[in-house]
Amino acid sequence: MIINEQIQNYLERLTPPAPDYLNALERETYQKTVLPQMISGHYQGRLLSLLSRIKQPEKILEIGTFTGYGTLCLAEGLQTGGQLITIDKNDEFRALQNKYFELSGYRSQIKQILGNARDIIPSLNDKFDLVFLDADKRYYPEYFEMILPKMKKGGIILSDNVLWYGKVIDNQARDAETQAIKKYNEILAQDNRVAAVILPVRDGLSLAVVK
Repeated sequence: MIINEQIQNYLERLTPPAPDYLNALERETYQKTVLPQMISGHYQGRLLSLLSRIKQPEKILEIGTFTGYGTLCLAEGLQTGGQLITIDKNDEFRALQNKYFELSGYRSQIKQILGNARDIIPSLNDKFDLVFLDADKRYYPEYFEMILPKMKKGGIILSDNVLWYGKVIDNQARDAETQAIKKYNEILAQDNRVAAVILPVRDGLSLAVVK
């Protein structure tokens, strides 16, 4: 988390409550997973929900499902009859996802695809209103090029962890994830096909609108 903990607590206090099933999913994620901090969490989750409600998407693509918290937040803005496709290469959390997808009432609108997103995205024939990118950071630039042709004009691309624990400003950080995220942020800033800003939310959330 980038911002001051006291400020974060203040923001959390003033953020609307999440549905009970999301609170239960967050608790179970912390109880049963090794890296529970990967969950979007209350504050970012309500932001995802709000952005989805503003956009009112017919089609959402999520790359990286984890336990499904962000999935359910995004689903709150779907149009009646809309669909959210979520891709993950790990089926370890499928039972947990399904449990809360059923409880939420969005089960029929969520399609889970198991596999490598770099193989799956090119095979999708849909045009998306909203994309949430939260998978392997090394491939963010590659995902972007795959996603862009499948976006509707005015579509939104949200990308998580784009400040990467502050390592994006650490010139000594040479790991592949940091280098890829730095490259990705530069692409979004310079590519005239999108207009993008980085929001200092948790570990950084970029918002890009397709021109």
